[in-house]
Amino acid sequence: MSETERGLPDARAWLVTVDMGYGHQRAAYPLARVAQGGVINANHYPGMPDSDRQVFADLERFYNSVSRFKRVPLLGPLAFRIYDRFQAIPPFDPHKDLSRPTLQVLGATRLIRRRNWGRSLIEELWAREKLPYLSTFFSTAHMADLHGYPGPIYCVICDADCSRDWVAAKPRSSRIFYFAPTPRVCERLKLYGVPAERIQLTGFPLPEENLGYPDFDILRADTAFRLAALDPERRFLGPNAEQVLAALAPDRRPQRPPRPLTVLFAVGGAGAQADIGLQAASALALRIRAGELRLVLVAGVSERVREIFREGLAAAGLQELEGRGLDILYEPDKQRYFQAFNLTLRETDILWTKPSELSFYAALGLPILMAPTIGSQEDFNREWLLGLEAGIDQGDMRDFEGWFFELLDSGALARAAFNGFSRAPRQGTYHIIRRLAQPA
Repeated sequence: MSETERGLPDARAWLVTVDMGYGHQRAAYPLARVAQGGVINANHYPGMPDSDRQVFADLERFYNSVSRFKRVPLLGPLAFRIYDRFQAIPPFDPHKDLSRPTLQVLGATRLIRRRNWGRSLIEELWAREKLPYLSTFFSTAHMADLHGYPGPIYCVICDADCSRDWVAAKPRSSRIFYFAPTPRVCERLKLYGVPAERIQLTGFPLPEENLGYPDFDILRADTAFRLAALDPERRFLGPNAEQVLAALAPDRRPQRPPRPLTVLFAVGGAGAQADIGLQAASALALRIRAGELRLVLVAGVSERVREIFREGLAAAGLQELEGRGLDILYEPDKQRYFQAFNLTLRETDILWTKPSELSFYAALGLPILMAPTIGSQEDFNREWLLGLEAGIDQGDMRDFEGWFFELLDSGALARAAFNGFSRAPRQGTYHIIRRLAQPA
């Protein structure tokens, strides 16, 4: 019996991430089964030196200041564009050498070398147990590399393309091995100077509870159910609809009661696009009341975003719908949030979000309705989704009902769901854990 047939192989590693937004921790969540002692957040853990805490605090304070200043009329958006340009991904040119380190890489390297940023954590982990080191954030991978972690060092990249920040100042002498979610990331890393033998195309790590190893029975059944809900008139599936659904999930169609079409709207950690979800709630209120549609507004772990949603619903006279077809998903702890989010996805038909790391969740058979991008990485994630025909740009919110129901009635959302299921990589978790299980 092959490893794939047996399911996920056994492996152990130090799994290090950072508690900054959702992306890096969302990548770590499916890999937690290999994490010795649990997932480690490098910016807050027991015994963390004050000097390291201060560096992270300074970086977070700077980012938050830029984010808040972005809301200042005229000057704010200009300042954010300048900031984003420094960390932007350059246009792809296969003939251009991009190995020269950026100012950000040089600055991080100085912090690690001169202020011993991260040294205490790296030395403590190796002293505790000699295991592979797995990071979902570039700075924590650089820490292990520059402080001479003796074991294998692995880094999971969290977007469909990547900036130069992910690669060491001296890529040829670096020991970091990269797990790439897309072929474009593989090629980009080579342009940054990473040798091909230190790159593996794996796909993004997806949650096991949404897949169902070893034969993906959960994914297939959920996708079959979702396609039936998105395409009741069979505009996409066509006359062979039942055969298509049966092929996806033979004898595994979940016996669940009928439910309304479900849209999940997920904002980022800062809640910058909460107003879009509130506009959708107002536009869909009649259908929600009639039991035809369910809307889930995702506040994540942010009490502030939850209150923005609640206050907005109250201002629109919709507070009585909360828990009655209009839900706010909130959990105070990130691990509990990821669990609740992934469970909710199983009964979600449309995932509406900016093209963050959630772009890779198209592989779960979810059509991605894309809110406007924020930052260079999301521009590239959007292009990746459009190339797969698994993501669709949202329209003008002033004409929401016009374009939303046209996408639904035409079968376009069902087509995007099927394209994501059939074209986006789904075995990232398996490939990464399999590599970790191999002898060093």
